[in-house]
Amino acid sequence: MPTTATTDRPDATALGRQERQVLAAVGCGLGDDEIADALAVPEDTVAELLARILVKLGLRDRAAAIVHAFDCGLVAPGLGPRARPVSRTVAVRAAESAPRMGISLLGPLQVRRDGRLLRLGHLRQQAVLAVLALGAGRPLGQQELLDDVWGMEPPVANVVPVYIYRLRKALCDGDGPAVIERGTRGYRLVPGAVDVDVARLEELVTGIGKADRAGEPLETVRLCTRALDLFRGEPLAGLPGPLAELERLRLVERRIALVQRKLEWQLRLGQETEAIAELFALSAAHPLNEPLAAMLMRALYRGGRQADALMVFERARRRLADDLGVPPSGVLRRAHRMILRGDEAGPGPSAGTAAGP
Repeated sequence: MPTTATTDRPDATALGRQERQVLAAVGCGLGDDEIADALAVPEDTVAELLARILVKLGLRDRAAAIVHAFDCGLVAPGLGPRARPVSRTVAVRAAESAPRMGISLLGPLQVRRDGRLLRLGHLRQQAVLAVLALGAGRPLGQQELLDDVWGMEPPVANVVPVYIYRLRKALCDGDGPAVIERGTRGYRLVPGAVDVDVARLEELVTGIGKADRAGEPLETVRLCTRALDLFRGEPLAGLPGPLAELERLRLVERRIALVQRKLEWQLRLGQETEAIAELFALSAAHPLNEPLAAMLMRALYRGGRQADALMVFERARRRLADDLGVPPSGVLRRAHRMILRGDEAGPGPSAGTAAGP
């Protein structure tokens, strides 16, 4: 017997009027005594009605009934426990004036509400929230969430609606509008209710491209710095699932490309000293990244450190041979020849660094 609603949008058409009233009250978090008072019926009658509801809808327990009440629309997102129904206009106004919530994926998953860190439950539950946040407002069906979080090893139980219910409670913290809604095509974060750092990152990347094309190097460096400041470590650190793994790789590459673009412009602006320390750290973290090694070589050379630049080439050459069994690529060889010839200007971004993040 299923514990929660199915992947299709549930309804309560199989219920009578009084049963629907009881299910809606259960969804709002009322106890049997409170429901009895509201409907002017004995408490035993409420218990009997709830038992019939569970049988008719194929639900296991009260928690599953609460999830079902949300998913079938008897309890609208934004109505907290023991809340009275409000008009659509009031609900929309409340949502618009609600405090902003921030979800950070560019590091270990964190959610802050009014500056306070929220508890999100175990890792699979957190991964469901991360997938919704990465969806950028696109509705995600239950099967898509299963594929993204569990991959080829789906759970035995129908846990997605249960996780959604728990996340709604965690994010609302008992006194705010819901930030996860369900429509005919699936679950999504309520548009405008949450600030996601990955979305801000993409906005900054768009601005970086415009500044770069407009020939504004200082603005490009400034925007790159702002984008890089969003990262707090490894993106989606520790979260399970195929989507989290793919997004980790993509966002790490995005970060490297942003650093390369910022440092390339700093070198062209004559800011070698500012760039060298960051290049050393990044090259140590990514020793097989040849464009980074080439940039470090040029920065050291332009700073009057020719011997150090040649040492970077030799170290990169040995690492490539030992780890990959390959010789240096063209970008490293060109930087090496530039230093040996004593050229004053090295290759620009088109010679091997990323043209954009």
